[in-house]
Amino acid sequence: MRRLSGLLVAGALMLLPAFSQGHGAAYAQAAQALTFDGDTALWSVSIKADKTADFEQVMSKVREALMKSDKAERKQQAGGWKVVKGATPLKDGSIVYTHLIHPVVKGADYTIMAILYEGNPDPAEQRNLYELYRGAFSANLGASAGTVVVDLAKQ
Repeated sequence: MRRLSGLLVAGALMLLPAFSQGHGAAYAQAAQALTFDGDTALWSVSIKADKTADFEQVMSKVREALMKSDKAERKQQAGGWKVVKGATPLKDGSIVYTHLIHPVVKGADYTIMAILYEGNPDPAEQRNLYELYRGAFSANLGASAGTVVVDLAKQ
């Protein structure tokens, strides 16, 4: 679970100090990669209710970055990554988004900002995407990864 703890520590918003010093891309490369063990991962985040459109815009940019990458593993990541918007707000009004990743690409980095920086090398665009994500993000609710042991759809 070392990899999941990396998510909690560095995954979502810990890039702020780096950006305040103008080193966003370098920091993203140095941050611990977010990888998952197993074949399926669930990762839930809380997004401010008035910023859901910003978060969804950022996730669309993640998809674009994955699809335009020259790396085959990036396209594989896009093929197995869905983001589900919760139907009911939390008590604080924020909205839960759950990343459903199946199949997990072994060894691939799922860090959102690292993917965005890789796909958008312009520092101004990186900062814009970071600010959108930071402004929308409320809390990291947790992640779990493992192996499917029973598939009820199969006989």
